Amino acid sequence: MNILVLGGAGYIGSHAVYQLIEQKHRVIVIDNLSTGHRQAIHPDAKFYSGDIRDLDFLKSVFEQEKIDAVIHFAANSLVGESMEKPLKYFDNNVYGTQVVLQAMQEYNVKNIVFSSTAATYGEPEAVPITEDMPTVPTSTYGETKLTMEKMMRWCEEAYGIRYVSLRYFNVAGARSDAKIGEDHNPETHLIPIVLQVALDQRDFITIYGDDYPTDDGTCIRDYIHVEDLIDAHIRAVHYLIDGGESSIFNLGSSQGFSVKEIIEAARQVTGHPIPEKTGTRRSGDPSTLIASSEKARSVLDWKPNRTEINRIITDAWRWHQHHPTGY
Repeated sequence: MNILVLGGAGYIGSHAVYQLIEQKHRVIVIDNLSTGHRQAIHPDAKFYSGDIRDLDFLKSVFEQEKIDAVIHFAANSLVGESMEKPLKYFDNNVYGTQVVLQAMQEYNVKNIVFSSTAATYGEPEAVPITEDMPTVPTSTYGETKLTMEKMMRWCEEAYGIRYVSLRYFNVAGARSDAKIGEDHNPETHLIPIVLQVALDQRDFITIYGDDYPTDDGTCIRDYIHVEDLIDAHIRAVHYLIDGGESSIFNLGSSQGFSVKEIIEAARQVTGHPIPEKTGTRRSGDPSTLIASSEKARSVLDWKPNRTEINRIITDAWRWHQHHPTGY
């Protein structure tokens, strides 16, 4: 198949491109390199540098390439920044998706797999979180992703564009060969920040609140290995190509690890003491977020097989050791 990957130079998108090419698909990448990295793009992918909000640019790509399906990773994704700059997030995430769907409609491309987020749920009413629970985002970021999902639903009704929306929990890890990995600036994700302490790039890790209603008082999150996550995307593409109905799926490991458990696992993997300090809670941090991924398991026949937290951290650590300053 010919797969267009939007945001294919980013952390998750680049892993998708590698897996797709290994499975002998032809991959076209669009990325504006605002947060992605040119070095992360697989050398066998066809790369177009540009912005998804530029309709003429998108049309030129659709004109040149035969596209069977789109995988859409291109978005701004920092929760804190989204609260300070909501218009930036609506412009890039929502308007960008509008332009993508417009190009797909004009060029009769009928399948899109979309990178969504657990942030669409907001504060969950129960754990584990299932796809039919209320979506009440508590951040602009979550709101934009939910709006993108709604836009796709109406475009299906009007144009017959079918979609799969994949709501991620905490993505971590890297390819085991350490060719590509996680490199954000600024870095906001727990595992790479902990590993920066192990690399002596930070003096300590700050735990934001140790008085949550959990066994050790720190927040619990569901971590999914990036390679398992991408496996679900590729299964979702095949599902749509084979005539599957539009749908929404949670993607997580269905197990939770506290902040202190992540730090302790990183100590075991790296052999570094990783000093910690306790700070105050961050507003809007739920105590526990764990996915139910039963729907993805039953409908997409997806089963994550890199669920051990030490395995996830080991792969991330290998990448950071080989690329201590990123790309």
